[in-house]
Amino acid sequence: MLTEDAKVRQWHKALAGLRRPPCLVLLLVAFAGLGVVAAETVKDQPPAASGYEKFDEHFKKYSERFFGGDVDWRLFKAQAIVESNLKPNAVNPSGARGVMQLMSPTYAEARRKNKDFGEITNPEWNIAAGIWYAHEQWNLWESDAEKKFRKQFMLGSYNAGRGTLVRAQKIALSEKLNHKRWPTIEKVAPRVPNWRYKETLAYVGSVFANMSSMDRKGRVKGPTISKDPSGGGLPDKLKSFLGLFKHLRLWDDD
Repeated sequence: MLTEDAKVRQWHKALAGLRRPPCLVLLLVAFAGLGVVAAETVKDQPPAASGYEKFDEHFKKYSERFFGGDVDWRLFKAQAIVESNLKPNAVNPSGARGVMQLMSPTYAEARRKNKDFGEITNPEWNIAAGIWYAHEQWNLWESDAEKKFRKQFMLGSYNAGRGTLVRAQKIALSEKLNHKRWPTIEKVAPRVPNWRYKETLAYVGSVFANMSSMDRKGRVKGPTISKDPSGGGLPDKLKSFLGLFKHLRLWDDD
């Protein structure tokens, strides 16, 4: 049986393939104990069901509206798959709703700032508001995160709130670590009080994992990760899967 360190090394080796065109790396996870992570590279994999493409125009439109060319629209599609598996009627136990799983106060704020937004139940406006809120987080990290890790901070604060990450940064500073790097946040996360850090670190990693399963046109061509209980990929095993993410890197760490 592989040790946990061996599993992590295996994962890192698999991730190296993410930058090898023209192949698509599929991240496949089987669980035994903490789980065994493996990867398979396949060529000419057909796209997944077209249901994953039904809101692509909304993701493109509002990514352009709020981010211009700063962030690839596919990142928000990948995020929405994690949040709801693209289900407009999704509601979690905390009351977050829709494709982007927005709380009512957040959506109300989005509507105050964007008079054209309609009801939260409309998938177009839910997506628009989610991307708007992500952009609000993006702006807050302009000077407090290294450029290469700004997306991770944006996604992390979308999930856990900016204040939680600021507390993590204060711990990093107290330990003379670079508080503007996401790997540092991962390192100090277990020491941040009142933070379900495994959930947040897994959330951020899952978004990048989903994006790695898309082609350049945003078509899903591999497994996906979703919090939605009936979603594809890893829904029934997600709780076990989250525990691995404190060790994983889905981005370069120079």
